[in-house]
Amino acid sequence: MAFLEVGGPVVWILMVFSVVALTIVLLKLWQFSSLRAESLKTTNLALDAWRNDGAERALEKLDEKRPIDALVGYTMRALLAANTRADLIREEVERRAMNRLNQLRSYLRPLEIIATLSPLLGLLGTVLGMITAFQQMEGAGNQVDPSVLSGGIWQALLTTAVGLAVAIPVVTLHSWLERKVERIAHNMNDAVTQVFTSKEAKHLVEKAAKEMLHAA
Repeated sequence: MAFLEVGGPVVWILMVFSVVALTIVLLKLWQFSSLRAESLKTTNLALDAWRNDGAERALEKLDEKRPIDALVGYTMRALLAANTRADLIREEVERRAMNRLNQLRSYLRPLEIIATLSPLLGLLGTVLGMITAFQQMEGAGNQVDPSVLSGGIWQALLTTAVGLAVAIPVVTLHSWLERKVERIAHNMNDAVTQVFTSKEAKHLVEKAAKEMLHAA
């Protein structure tokens, strides 16, 4: 509370930023934890079954509450339906993957903004504090008290310190969360590609092509 009183409005704004950032980080941690978005355990089991035991066994092993499993499950069902070309199925999978990734990236932009603005606000508070300190020194004339000047300067520098204290952990956490989303995107692409490149998929695609040709 003493820091808030000394730092003024800028420190209050930075405190609000820190609360918002903490809320977003906790929300994202809960989201990733509840979805188990990075887990590949059931995905790998399903892919092994897809290659060796058939589609039905593969679909049974998926937990489609997870984003990667949901995409793999949709891809397998679309190939089994044999009424859509493989390139159209892949386009639809890409569309669904982008929607999933956008959900996982939600609220990361505000974190980036907080990380950018916090040190700038801290610097602004320092500049305003220094201006006030030198105004007091000018008003004192020849009777300048060095303790008053030094007190004003440390109070001004306090806002920069608070700004950096907010920005550094927010930058770190933002980069970590972005990296998690990048890993999920890579795992999505890898899992779906394995579905398309398996012998089962090639057989289903050839079968669908023959049926379409026969119908034409």
